[in-house]
Amino acid sequence: MKQIIQDLNSGKTILENIPAPAIKRGHVVIQSHRSLVSLGTERMLVEFGKANYLEKVRQQPEKVKQVLDKIKSDGLRPTIEAVFRKLGEPLPLGYCNAGEVIEVAPDVKEFKVGDRVVSNGPHAEIICVPKNLVAKIPENVSYDHAVFTVIGSIGLQGIRLLEPKFGETVVVTGLGLIGLLAGQILVANGCHTIGFDFDNSKVELAKSFGIDAYQINENMNPVSVIEEITQSQGADAVLITASTKSNDVISQSAQMCRKNGKIVLVGVIGLNINRSDFYKKEISFQVSCSYGPGRYDENYEEKGYDYPISHVRWTEKRNFQAILQAISKNQIKVEKLISEVIDFENYNIVYDNIAESKSIASVFKYDITAAEISKSIQLREYTYDPKLPNVGIIGAGQFTSSTVLPNLKKAFCNVASIASSKGLSGTLLAKKFGIAESTTALDLILNNEEINTVIITTRHNSHAELVVKSLNAGKHVFVEKPLALTNSELNEIEIAYNNNNGKLMVGFNRRFSPFSLEARKIISNSKIPINIVLTMNAGFIPSEHWVHDPEIGGGRIIGEACHMIDLATFFIGSKIIKVTANGISTSSDNVSILLHYANGSNAVVNYFSNGSKAYSKERIEIFSQNKTIIIDNFKRSEYYGYKSSGMSKSQDKGHAFQFKQFMESVALGTSSPIPFHELLNTSRAAIAAVDSLKSNTWINI
Repeated sequence: MKQIIQDLNSGKTILENIPAPAIKRGHVVIQSHRSLVSLGTERMLVEFGKANYLEKVRQQPEKVKQVLDKIKSDGLRPTIEAVFRKLGEPLPLGYCNAGEVIEVAPDVKEFKVGDRVVSNGPHAEIICVPKNLVAKIPENVSYDHAVFTVIGSIGLQGIRLLEPKFGETVVVTGLGLIGLLAGQILVANGCHTIGFDFDNSKVELAKSFGIDAYQINENMNPVSVIEEITQSQGADAVLITASTKSNDVISQSAQMCRKNGKIVLVGVIGLNINRSDFYKKEISFQVSCSYGPGRYDENYEEKGYDYPISHVRWTEKRNFQAILQAISKNQIKVEKLISEVIDFENYNIVYDNIAESKSIASVFKYDITAAEISKSIQLREYTYDPKLPNVGIIGAGQFTSSTVLPNLKKAFCNVASIASSKGLSGTLLAKKFGIAESTTALDLILNNEEINTVIITTRHNSHAELVVKSLNAGKHVFVEKPLALTNSELNEIEIAYNNNNGKLMVGFNRRFSPFSLEARKIISNSKIPINIVLTMNAGFIPSEHWVHDPEIGGGRIIGEACHMIDLATFFIGSKIIKVTANGISTSSDNVSILLHYANGSNAVVNYFSNGSKAYSKERIEIFSQNKTIIIDNFKRSEYYGYKSSGMSKSQDKGHAFQFKQFMESVALGTSSPIPFHELLNTSRAAIAAVDSLKSNTWINI
């Protein structure tokens, strides 16, 4: 199937051939019939992609400080690589889609195959969308008209925040597509709706919808117009749907308002606010978030948990339904808004001239008879080598792109296939790294007898299930940490491991760093218990991030602090027998974990998110027999009491050597680089630390 993407590095808009997306829990798969080009949003992305590097920096000055902080903590070269890697990740374009349901997840009951629906899916022949971002199209509404639903909901949400009353005067600043739709909604609501725009054709179109519209020019002051119309009382509210860098719009909007008036921003404008404009009239200002309540809430969108209608009357999905109802009843007229209907294959007609486009709405029409629904595409011929690990990768996110694939190039293996849920990210990585196949069907990897090794880099909650399936399919398995989120999952993995002959490796790369290997070599002959303090200055991650979700990420102890637990075990060379943890409140990202080992050694893992970004992200201190070893951020080590004074080199956290060791063990049939009992012990210790934090007790392993 085909999908439109924007290459932010080259500036090119591309029609990419990718596998059809796989069905997911809580989702439906839709075959597109129409999609609407959001000229405002998509124009910004296209123009950003075409800009040179200096212009890109100017457009995103808030990113500069993040880059400087990363240079301080990680160094110049890793930062530059990260920036260019980010620019090298093309973005899918589009978010207004109408089509037919062709597949439904078993847990979704409100849709069936054949339903006509709208969604916020991208410009693609086949899309997979969460059920709470999908709404059924009424029978009397065509695909051409239904495709306006999502963008109409953006305007509707802004209006809901204004809370306009029948008979009130509301100004709409900017009569682009959202402004014209919002203006019609306000008219239907019984409001005296006044609109402003520089483009006379949009002004005339707005007038045909009952909007009192005016063209802005050098001889016309919008504020004076409102004063005259309202007899100097001012407008009750202003809805800003314009797109400009100028600060004039927000100032004029405040001057237009009556005392205690409201302003809601839907568009993108300069926000250098003049305090006096707002102070004298006590004007309220609010920024509207997309389609409505539920947007960017993973529980609502991805997990499918709806907000009770008694508490949240209008969610984003219910806003979709309201717009569809208004179109069905001809309260919103969209026919005049369609500037052109273009065959999907001719997408460049829109994007080649998007900067100068005067269109209101461009609609893509899909040839449903030509769409390919294959879950796999071949990018090159694959040559099987029985002497090497032949690898299938499950997961095509940032870690796969930045760490796994670059380091696999240095290891002795063939990468045969890569799987991603939506197909796009996997295909782009396959092209970049010369992988033969991109797929969205896991079974194509698990059932491929030529693939003997699987690498898993998906979200944490899927690790255990995929490890079990891969082991049972007769594969050797490398899984990025964590191995599992619960002890019951670890039990299932243990059974699968014992019942099969495959190797199992977890991505505990720190033990493979040259700094760790050298320190282990120095202290390995000691039979005396040692003490270790391992500190991760992890940095703050917002509470809504998926890694904090106990069902998806498992929290930062299980998901990240496990690195330090494994490293402590690597140095000590014994089994953890009990764990206790103490933190700030029950926070899992500001916690100290005490590990007690069978040989009498102790390790303290400090995992903190409240430290300075300028300080080292990771620091290890080893104390033994009046001697001390310090490893600072895997860039420098210092030895006290030893003949050597330490070492210094470019940051090396051990990823490359980790993959090299694992692939060699597969090729040569030797033992896995990390013993299975250590993988289990570390994983159970991380889970125990979370339990201890909740119970405030020691937990035996």
